[in-house]
Amino acid sequence: MDYRHGEHAKYKIQYHFVWITKYRYQLLTGDIALRVRELVRQTCEAFEIQILRGVVSKDHIHLLVSAPPTMAPSEIMRRIKGRSSALLFEEFPHIKKRYWGRHFGREATCV
Repeated sequence: MDYRHGEHAKYKIQYHFVWITKYRYQLLTGDIALRVRELVRQTCEAFEIQILRGVVSKDHIHLLVSAPPTMAPSEIMRRIKGRSSALLFEEFPHIKKRYWGRHFGREATCV
């Protein structure tokens, strides 16, 4: 089995997240979809989160990740969603018209 190693632990923790865009707008296409994918990868790499599988659809994102036991699922998604939405609003100003509260997505569901 593919166990990960920490200083004092051996673990295999996997989370399946489904992250839905607010109002289910089909916005994740073209350049925005590519940029979301890149931002999610960068964020996960920075926090030692392994992406096992991931799919960016038009109105939602599926992520299967493996994370260290020190990170709660809510913290994982807070970091990914927070960084991604902030940078997307800067890089794609036309998104601001649709998402007026600087909230790009709804809550993520851990399945």
